[in-house]
Amino acid sequence: MILFGSTGSIGVNALKLAALKNIRVSALACGDNITLLNKQIEQFKPQFVAIKDAKNKHLVKHDRVFASQEGLEQILKECEDEFLLNAIVGFAGLKSTLKAKELGKSIALANKESLVVAGRFLKGARFLPIDSEHAALKFLLEGKKNLAKLYITASGGAFYKHKIKDLKHVSVKDALKHPNWDMGVKITIDSATMANKLFEIIEAYHLYGFKNIDALIEPKSLVHAMCEFKNGASTAYFSRSDMKLAISDAMLKKHDVPILETVDFTKMPALKFHKISIKKYPIFKLKDELLKEPDLGIIINAANEIGVQNFLENKKGFLDIASCIFKALDHFGVPKISCIEEVFEYDFKTREYLRS
Repeated sequence: MILFGSTGSIGVNALKLAALKNIRVSALACGDNITLLNKQIEQFKPQFVAIKDAKNKHLVKHDRVFASQEGLEQILKECEDEFLLNAIVGFAGLKSTLKAKELGKSIALANKESLVVAGRFLKGARFLPIDSEHAALKFLLEGKKNLAKLYITASGGAFYKHKIKDLKHVSVKDALKHPNWDMGVKITIDSATMANKLFEIIEAYHLYGFKNIDALIEPKSLVHAMCEFKNGASTAYFSRSDMKLAISDAMLKKHDVPILETVDFTKMPALKFHKISIKKYPIFKLKDELLKEPDLGIIINAANEIGVQNFLENKKGFLDIASCIFKALDHFGVPKISCIEEVFEYDFKTREYLRS
């Protein structure tokens, strides 16, 4: 296995499974958490290692350390392993996904932004979904026909029980208190704004080629996806809220050991499903427009990354994340994309516009 993003939440859980099933880890790559990376190197003894910044190479306890995007692509070319788990956060993960596709590797994709911004340039890639919702959909859709509608679920994030008027004053610390999941910083903020669910819908479209997709809030995070069929039947996927199950579906060929404790239906709390409030989560009202014009994902993602960064650095408020996205969309409209290079151009232009 090649693992990019080894020190994040997904990467750490993937390595727990690799240790459990004795999977060889040929390459590890991370951003700035060199301390944890060195512990991973000691345990898994990878052939290749990469970090974000070349100036930190001397801190890494390995005799062959690559750096930056060029280093990641060099690892993909040199490493014979055919399986990449790409858990890099944000737009920064796109080039690795593109390179892995070019080289014909199987891609366990935790970097949903790759599909959000460049899904049509990734057709034909051998994807294995890592998100719990998409892994659930994959399971529910196997061998099925006559689909009517797909649903993925959302917890509602950190502010599900907050009133709209209170969101003006929430802090970063408040936003990072997710009720059900233990996730990275960026995705936890995206969960609170519902940007994450918007991205997962377009990701599901690119993975499964189906546009009639919606999301519902299920506050307990016990149901992860549902399928509705033309004959009136529906199916649902239940599991506890732990990413190791979805990761194991992508990593393991045999499912002969328990990954999670099963749901006890006799002790399960009452389940309720709720529509997503557009007033409280204004970003989600872009769903239908994004499904109609998927290239809007380039603008939305870049603006969201800037908005989240500003919020995390206490430069802007929580509600300014959505404002940042709508400001960028008003300025750029639907981008005219004919080649992959223009994806990178629009991403750059959007960030420059918002920073200025």
